[in-house]
Amino acid sequence: MASTSHVDDLFRRRRCQPRRSPASDTWLSAASIWEIALKRASGKLRAPDDLLDAIAAAGFETLAVTAGHAALAGALPPIHRDPFDRMLVAQARIESLTIVTRDQRLGMYGVDVLGA
Repeated sequence: MASTSHVDDLFRRRRCQPRRSPASDTWLSAASIWEIALKRASGKLRAPDDLLDAIAAAGFETLAVTAGHAALAGALPPIHRDPFDRMLVAQARIESLTIVTRDQRLGMYGVDVLGA
């Protein structure tokens, strides 16, 4: 397995923690998994070959992207251009989640943001 140090950093930036569930529940969006896989394939990010197993072993619950998430992400104002971040915002709004990120601009969408 390749080093996961870069993936761990991305996990910390991208995870969502539900307000309505115990604090130990940590969600990782399918959009983030897609982003990790794309960056890994392009050589921009080192990630384990068994990415899904590594995510499960790290204790993350996965959050699927729904049609509602997609519709809202596409309708958001252009505060942020990154489509993956816009998806996280849409998921956080619909699912009442807090986004853990270094990018505080996401809070401009009216979602709870916890600095990573």
